[in-house]
Amino acid sequence: MGADPAGAFESTVEHFGPRSSCGRTILAGVDGSDTSMRAASYAFGLARREGYRLLVALVRTRWSLALTGPAMEFERHTFVRLRDELRDEVREHAEELGVAVTFLVVHGDPSTSLRETADQCQVDTVVVGASTSAGHRFAGSVANRLIRAGRWPVVVVP
Repeated sequence: MGADPAGAFESTVEHFGPRSSCGRTILAGVDGSDTSMRAASYAFGLARREGYRLLVALVRTRWSLALTGPAMEFERHTFVRLRDELRDEVREHAEELGVAVTFLVVHGDPSTSLRETADQCQVDTVVVGASTSAGHRFAGSVANRLIRAGRWPVVVVP
């Protein structure tokens, strides 16, 4: 495996908007889907109204890390483009709304990664979009797994 010049396989942390001394924090999980983007919008509004900090976490799934050859290159390019677009949107909204935002890129299973991020950052609330996948009726959605963890309030945005 060669170098990863775009940083697609590295976890990153970037800060946008004003600095905040407030210790209260909201975590929003995003993946680029319509429901996750509505969840991020809801989290931005909540953070602005309450004066909270906002963590926006983009999770790169494990299965995508196991790809090889042309499939890996295509997925890497797609992920880098998604990451860059989301980062730019988050930066724009943070500055426009005056919300202190940390944009995170983490790798692994979405529910596990969001749960670990919420615990490590001691968040007060987790906001995620509702799943639109029929398979989640059997396997359980990210939102259901976060709710079952029972450590923080979880807001599920349709």
